[in-house]
Amino acid sequence: MSIKVLVSGAVGRMGREVVKAVVNDEQTQLVGAVDHNLVGQDIGEIAGVGAQGVLIAGDLATALKESGAQVAVDFSTPQAVRENIRIMLAAGVSPVVGTTGLVESDLEEIDAQSRAAGVPVFIAPNFAIGAVLMMRFAAECAKVFDYAEIIEYHHEKKIDAPSGTAFKTAQVLREARGEDFTRVGGDDQASGSAAVNARGGQMGGIAIHSVRVPGYLAHQEVIFGMPGQTLNIRHDTITRECYMPGVLRAVKAVQGLSGLTYGLEHIL
Repeated sequence: MSIKVLVSGAVGRMGREVVKAVVNDEQTQLVGAVDHNLVGQDIGEIAGVGAQGVLIAGDLATALKESGAQVAVDFSTPQAVRENIRIMLAAGVSPVVGTTGLVESDLEEIDAQSRAAGVPVFIAPNFAIGAVLMMRFAAECAKVFDYAEIIEYHHEKKIDAPSGTAFKTAQVLREARGEDFTRVGGDDQASGSAAVNARGGQMGGIAIHSVRVPGYLAHQEVIFGMPGQTLNIRHDTITRECYMPGVLRAVKAVQGLSGLTYGLEHIL
């Protein structure tokens, strides 16, 4: 039996990729699409997979009820995702979320809401399998290197900074190390620096730098250092289709989970 899937943020670049992936997978069925743009049009035609008989709706709660969706994939905006998850849980539909911009307090609240509703939630800061492996390799390095920095590069339209992947990577490195990394550089503002925050944001002693310029899609580099040597681990996203195997894994796994599951590594 196919899993019935609704896509929230369906008209966006990631949303359209999800629509194509769901339509082309034998174990999933596209039953709903929500977006504030192109309401009333067939999402299959917008995504380039031909008419699917699924019209874009403007109201998430109504679409969830009318579609009979079991799982809702959300690639909307950081401003909308918290409310979208609440609406999905109220409808008894399991959210699979790739929208970034959530912080630790948001994740704790979502986990509590998920358990109260008895509806599992899956959130991944990055659905690319290579990105998950990057974090896993970096976690091993964190055990022996005292210095670490993260540089993440995205297109100029990405709203949040740092990226969800950088935030998650810093968490993973800190957990693997068991203590903060050696912090380099002080308070730029206090020292009278001409470029405030030139050392980036700090998390667990790790400096995180966010680049936002045209020409990039999604890229991240983790740099480790010790006297006499450095080690760089880098992941590059070439096209958005690289996220789809991970999204489909989550769609098929989420209903068998409980509470909030954060990170693709838990279902690989």
